[in-house]
Amino acid sequence: MVKFMWQGKVIRKSSRCSNAKDARTVEGKIRSELGKGNWGVLDVRARLTLAELLKDHFLPFVETEFKDKPNSRDYYAYGVAHLLASDIAALQLDAITGQHVTGYIAQHGHLEATTINRDLRTLRRALSLAVEWGKLDRMPKVTLAKGENRRERVLTDAEVKSYLEACPQPWRDVATLINGEGMRPGECYMLRWEHVLLNGHGGLIQIARGKSKAARRPLPMVPEVYQVLRSRYEAQGRPAEGWVFPTAAVSGHMEESSAKQWHAKALETLEKARKENPELPEIKPFEPYCLRHTFGTRMAPKCDVFALARIMGHSSITITQRYVHPQSEAIEQAFQKLVTDGGHPQESLTEESPIEVEVIAEKSKG
Repeated sequence: MVKFMWQGKVIRKSSRCSNAKDARTVEGKIRSELGKGNWGVLDVRARLTLAELLKDHFLPFVETEFKDKPNSRDYYAYGVAHLLASDIAALQLDAITGQHVTGYIAQHGHLEATTINRDLRTLRRALSLAVEWGKLDRMPKVTLAKGENRRERVLTDAEVKSYLEACPQPWRDVATLINGEGMRPGECYMLRWEHVLLNGHGGLIQIARGKSKAARRPLPMVPEVYQVLRSRYEAQGRPAEGWVFPTAAVSGHMEESSAKQWHAKALETLEKARKENPELPEIKPFEPYCLRHTFGTRMAPKCDVFALARIMGHSSITITQRYVHPQSEAIEQAFQKLVTDGGHPQESLTEESPIEVEVIAEKSKG
């Protein structure tokens, strides 16, 4: 219970919390609202169920918020459909706990972690908005399922070369952009000529729309990307506007469904070639997004993490850190630079460089 004096009146109200820490948080919110003159905060609110929140409030929000982003809209719509068919849909919002989330994961253990986490991310977003809208006092902890495929495989240069040669057009050109510029697949699909600047030897790509403000960024062209876009530009009659990758789809441009088919066809071509010639190296199947991750990992040693976040279009460097894999040589160089710049009185580091970080780590574990 929350109980305190306010302007000579005793304020007593149930916090609907199971521990003192959360109850103090609720009390702070009540005091804040009373300070603004909002006495309605003391009124007893109707207790929504999760199903009511999703159908009456969250889905209309999704339709409006992601009107121009069908992939995001469908993502949350699928998550809502699964949540409404589950046992937690009948629970009141303030009754949902981390234990119910754990039970949801266990109940749907036959599904892939990626699918389960889509539902849980939908739940997390809906509950977060419920707190923002004043329909829920506190946000329960929603822990994601483990084992999700993070698409963090890094391809070798030889694998990329073989894959691109096996790709049919226009997917080969799209894959070249993903691998050469680090663009998201969706950014390639919706690329327009208005946002492509070509000159005699290079050019610039302007990502004009994306999943966040950080996604809108300029990207200088690497030579292979310049050649690809220059060829398409000439083949399409030097258009001043329009889609770079037009198709007969309703949207007018390439979509993920057709891209998946072309990607699968390229992998089949590689597998068939290896059966005919067993001496060819095996290329295990991978997601197209791995081309972007490969670019990020290859770019990471060439710039600081903040520049890399800008290049990749990340809103937070927490995501960018996945691409940074410092090696022992890089750590040794950092310490050596500290010495040469006058950061330490020692003249030099030990001659047994580079530091065997991995060996030291193994010894420390022992």
